[in-house]
Amino acid sequence: MMDIAIGTSLDRVVILVYFALVMGFGAYFGKYSKNTTDYFFGGRRFAWWLITISIVATGVGSHSFVKYSTKAYQYGLSSTMTYMNDWFFMPLFMFGWLPIIYYTKVKSIPEYFERRFNRTARYLATMMTLLYMIGYIAIQFLTLATALYRIYGIPLMLTVILIAIATTIYMHFGGQTSVIFTDLLQGFILIFAGMFLFFLGIQYLGDHTALSGLKSFWMNLSPEQKLPLAHFNHPPDFNFVGIFWQDGIAGSIGFLFLNQGLIMRFMAAKSVNEGRKAAAVNVLLVLPISAIVVSNAGWIGRAIFNAVPGVLPEGLAANDVFVAVTNIVSSSGVFGFIIAALCAALMSTADTLVNASSAIIVNDIYRPLTKKVKSEKQQLDFARWTSVGVKVIAVILVPFFNSFDSIYEAHGWFHSTFTPPLVVGVFLGIFWKRFTSQAVIATFIGGAFLMILGQFNPELISPFSHGIELRPGRGYSYIGALYNIVVCTGVGVIVALLTKPKSDQNLEGLTIFDVHKLKAIFKGSAVNEEKGEDTIVSWLVDDTEENVMRFSKRDMDRMKANPGDLVYVQDGRWWLGGLKSAHSVYGTPHSEDGIVYINPTHLDHGQFVEGLELKAEKEM
Repeated sequence: MMDIAIGTSLDRVVILVYFALVMGFGAYFGKYSKNTTDYFFGGRRFAWWLITISIVATGVGSHSFVKYSTKAYQYGLSSTMTYMNDWFFMPLFMFGWLPIIYYTKVKSIPEYFERRFNRTARYLATMMTLLYMIGYIAIQFLTLATALYRIYGIPLMLTVILIAIATTIYMHFGGQTSVIFTDLLQGFILIFAGMFLFFLGIQYLGDHTALSGLKSFWMNLSPEQKLPLAHFNHPPDFNFVGIFWQDGIAGSIGFLFLNQGLIMRFMAAKSVNEGRKAAAVNVLLVLPISAIVVSNAGWIGRAIFNAVPGVLPEGLAANDVFVAVTNIVSSSGVFGFIIAALCAALMSTADTLVNASSAIIVNDIYRPLTKKVKSEKQQLDFARWTSVGVKVIAVILVPFFNSFDSIYEAHGWFHSTFTPPLVVGVFLGIFWKRFTSQAVIATFIGGAFLMILGQFNPELISPFSHGIELRPGRGYSYIGALYNIVVCTGVGVIVALLTKPKSDQNLEGLTIFDVHKLKAIFKGSAVNEEKGEDTIVSWLVDDTEENVMRFSKRDMDRMKANPGDLVYVQDGRWWLGGLKSAHSVYGTPHSEDGIVYINPTHLDHGQFVEGLELKAEKEM
């Protein structure tokens, strides 16, 4: 328990004002959710830079600040090594998984499993994916509540409930569009706040020691704490090989290939190329910055502990490091702002995961099991109320995750336990044609059975330990991920070799070997790859029921477009990032240059402003 005073009245007001602003900001964008495609995928309309910032806000969850600050306080700069794991798998995602899910118009991870394998695989994947997503939400709720309940002096679980209610207000109406635009705001806030905290810490050290702030920071870290990587196999609670298997393999593949929330971000992009730009900028630029943002409180805390004795209490609880350090180096009001950034991290990650869980329930349970065809409005209403139900279950799970010694350990155990069957299933499904329906089911069921055995019989995990010390009653908290991946892969590969795979025809477009065919599959006809110019046009509404946009023959020639090709139009103001936009098909040309005729559906979806021109570009 923290034995220092936390927060002032001004800080509490700042945090509450922040919550109110975000809820209002997010609810505003509800008008752009006209159907379930808008609600879950944002209408496939957004520019790469919006997707990038949204990914930052999603990936840097509130647990990240608390989790990485803990290890940074204990072990120094090596706390950031987890953030570099995505480098290994991002190319496979950009040029394999992303075009597959985008061009095949898959709406969820479980739906891919049905197309690639069979319906049984889909049902099993649905159950396992929902467990993964809802558990992730529960960890986010717990993290923020751990900070806020001490600040406001209210019980932990009541704080969890209030947080769940706050995130519900703006998400209930806005869906994915609200999520992306609130993430835009919150992404900037949390990056700025994280770097500002580092600056305040350096300033604090400069004021309380005889050295300059930066020099004091560096001199008050031990040689081991300055190393970029942890020791290979000790201590048992933080080591290189364990982190690699848990976060680098199970975690990174899980995050990039199975996190429905992340997938929905990329599916909200206006094109695959825009999604690739977002992924590249994220891994090359944003991830290193994020690593500093989430870890620096721990580094500063360790330097303060060594340089200014007595300021931080002995035996500071792992989950309290971030809040305690922030409280010490910040003034009144500033502390509230930085904790508001923690709120931003929670809300940006939780809203994504809740929206994703709701998408899976609607797409993989509600629609397949509903005999009577439901209208878009009915499906949208169900999706909104489903998101409420997801939060209720997540709140119920919070006490379980709170039973771990730290959020770091809770999150590590969670990743190691829930991702391996899905990781093996999706990875082999994408990159190995020989992987069969029977094999993926065996991976899910047989692999899960062997994983459970390993949980209760650590001697099964021992051969995979890499010399990591066994902790009595705790098992191998890291290396369990390796055991789980090995047994799931072993079961899957053995069964795949003993069973007959699907024909290449039945697998078309579902593996990395067919990526070159995906554009034609998406369009439904031959792809027009001829490079044309983007064109600025005025718009008029044509009351036709036909889902086409009609341009002049000269404008179509300028765009190198033919009737039947795909077109994307957006409000000419670039800073909207595609918010006001619509996809369609080129119709029969007319003779009025500089004019595009759209139908009422396009207008309703794009929310175009009368008198403002549109930018049109041929897709394919």
